[in-house]
Amino acid sequence: MSFQPAAEESFDPRVLGAYQESRLGRLLETALPSNTFLQGKLASLAFDASGESIFRLPFTTRDEITQDQARHPPYGTNLTFPREAYTRLHQTSGTTTGVPLRWLDTPQSWAWCLGCWSMVYRGAGVRPDDRIMFAFSFGPFIGFWMAFEAAGQMGLFRLAGGGMSTSARLRYLLENQATVVCCTPTYALHLGQTAAKEGLNLDGSPVRMLIVAGEPGGNLPAVRRRIEESWGARVIDHAGMTELGAWGFECAQRPGGMHIIESEFIAEVINPATLAPVADGQPGELVLTNLGRLGSPLIRYRTGDLVRLTRGLCACGRCFAWLESGILGRLDEMLIIRGNNVFPSAVEEVLRAFPQIEEFRLTPIERGALTDLRIEVEFAVQTSGEDAGIVAQRVAESVRNRLNFSPTVEVVSSGTLPRFEMKARRTVHPRREED
Repeated sequence: MSFQPAAEESFDPRVLGAYQESRLGRLLETALPSNTFLQGKLASLAFDASGESIFRLPFTTRDEITQDQARHPPYGTNLTFPREAYTRLHQTSGTTTGVPLRWLDTPQSWAWCLGCWSMVYRGAGVRPDDRIMFAFSFGPFIGFWMAFEAAGQMGLFRLAGGGMSTSARLRYLLENQATVVCCTPTYALHLGQTAAKEGLNLDGSPVRMLIVAGEPGGNLPAVRRRIEESWGARVIDHAGMTELGAWGFECAQRPGGMHIIESEFIAEVINPATLAPVADGQPGELVLTNLGRLGSPLIRYRTGDLVRLTRGLCACGRCFAWLESGILGRLDEMLIIRGNNVFPSAVEEVLRAFPQIEEFRLTPIERGALTDLRIEVEFAVQTSGEDAGIVAQRVAESVRNRLNFSPTVEVVSSGTLPRFEMKARRTVHPRREED
């Protein structure tokens, strides 16, 4: 038997709207008198928490938060309470900008974060008798800790996989009969590849579900299919951010998308160029307001995630907004290749359809006014030069047919490309080359 949804997960749209307004009003009453960051943005505005008023408030961006933390190191001014009230610090990797984003939580805000992650587990259909393996090292990244501690709050059996090699993690989860695995999509693939090389039978193991996040791969059909085939288990996607918390989950009844936790977040979708709202079902940038992280709240936060939002009652009984195909891409990762807007996730979807490809890397090549794309691919097994050339040609043709540009595809030796445990960084900085 699975865990039952919380009462707020079953609210109809009218009740949910009133609940959001009440929560937003409470947040502003608590935070505005003392939160310097919010005061600077909102103090001069006439505002109440009812109806459409929130949509007259200014957006918040990651650049604002980063600049605020640079001016007021190390944690910035988005703090509702005195520093001594905060008991946790988490931060991003800083691999995109070079500067990590630091986030503090009070015990109350942290409890709210764990409540959001509990919805991820309930939506996935996790059961009280499940044994969850956390296949990652525990550092300052917030998602690992939220997943681990929320499972503990729910009374679930937890297997911590920190400080282990990939081979050791595989044996650990098999020996302890894990039924659920939490990791990134990339690492789920790598675990499957390593198991195959070492003769370990994941398909026959007790693992019935992998809960993945950190990359778009969990909702890419080719990636999902490859993971599910190697593990013989269902893939469940979810989403979150250090500064927001866990905000989305895929439910067990509806694969290929994600619910937004609207009891804890107000969701909007905007045109990233004009900032105007877009109609349901149209692609745009997701904007979120979190309602329970009072120690460091975010109002109308531009996530940078491209999504397509629809509404309606789901088979799981929830009316939470639904993101078709999950996160479609990151706006800050979009490449312009020969005049085409290209997301790395779209390239990955093409490449994962080729079973020979174990790993890949994308390098934009700037030549004059145009940018081309070099794709390096590494095969799972050694292949003769002639066969490798044929596959490389097929990959290039598939990319051209799907994405409307012709890449350069190069086959590299086994073991050349890096492997990733956390978020994969397969797109490297552009290179300038002469025509």
